[in-house]
Amino acid sequence: MGGHIVIQELEFRGCCGVTPEERAHPQPLAVDLELDYPLEAAGLSDNLVRTIDYAKVAQRVVDIGTVQESQLLETLAERLLAALFDEFPIGRIKLWLRKMHPPISLTTRSVGICVDRTRLSQQILRADPPPAQFLVEQLHRLPQGKILDVASGGGRHTLFLASLGYQVDAIDRDEQALAQLSASALVRHLTGISSRVLDLEPPQDHLRKEAYDAILVFFYLNRPLFPYLIDALKPGGILLYETFTVDNHIQRRHPKRREFCLAHCELLSLVPRLRILHYDEGLHAGMSGSEFIYTAQLAAQKPQPPGPST
Repeated sequence: MGGHIVIQELEFRGCCGVTPEERAHPQPLAVDLELDYPLEAAGLSDNLVRTIDYAKVAQRVVDIGTVQESQLLETLAERLLAALFDEFPIGRIKLWLRKMHPPISLTTRSVGICVDRTRLSQQILRADPPPAQFLVEQLHRLPQGKILDVASGGGRHTLFLASLGYQVDAIDRDEQALAQLSASALVRHLTGISSRVLDLEPPQDHLRKEAYDAILVFFYLNRPLFPYLIDALKPGGILLYETFTVDNHIQRRHPKRREFCLAHCELLSLVPRLRILHYDEGLHAGMSGSEFIYTAQLAAQKPQPPGPST
């Protein structure tokens, strides 16, 4: 259940333009907003605190639009979206921002941009460093609960999932990387994160059995570790795994050692007890997002134990 709060033709004068001359003189700008929010609680209670105060939203838009100078409407739109998502419990924003008198001949009305964005897509966009694309694509499979981030490094996935409300345990043998993770979590006011310095080579029984609702492993390959990972999953738990295939070693010479890469379909053979939900090998978006690398991607689920016979 839900609804929309709509603000139409909110007008103010702001300094937005590519040229210094255009920015020197505030010009009329207009914003239309459609805010997704569950309206039922307010409707039943008749209480302003149970809804979004659209007067405050409008004032916040005007404050940003009239005080901050920008060259592009896109920049101003991003500032507005960031502030509204940060300060109000909005699930989705549709925003139309336009110049009412653009410096373009033959334009009789306005020129502007439209943006339609969810809270989740806003969090993904602002994540720094960004999460792996495969994790973003598989978020719908992750159950709420406790997640283990294996070989977490500086914690880009730990921090991202914690921002979504997950409880995350991060393990890595690099003490300095985990210290940086903890510092980043503190700066971002993220709770629900625990970290542990742990060397998994050779693997030992360091992981509690059936302790995690999901386990993530990205760009780390330790073949003897798989039975321990599977044991650490709760029944119904999800394993997300992505790392390099031998094609990346051949084509890109990375990793330099072939044994650090998966053979074709090898990942499937390492999880015989799990139910395969998704599997793909080939070129995928790399860690920087601007390159493509050869990887294997797996989403798999630990089966539930059989119920009592009748």
